[in-house]
Amino acid sequence: MQNIWGGLIVLSLLFCLFIFCLGLYFLPTIIAAVRGNINILAIFLLNFFTGWTFVGWIASLIWAVII
Repeated sequence: MQNIWGGLIVLSLLFCLFIFCLGLYFLPTIIAAVRGNINILAIFLLNFFTGWTFVGWIASLIWAVII
């Protein structure tokens, strides 16, 4: 019984970590949405397709903040 609870705790912590990382990954899109940016779809697409590179993530973040 103890092993099941330990596994559930680890699984829930991994899920929380996944949600946190997903939110961090899409932070430029979230910022653009909150600021009411008119280019939100383009920022989302740039973030989605090139966000895994550091340069793409930074570019989408700058675009979300500047305009």
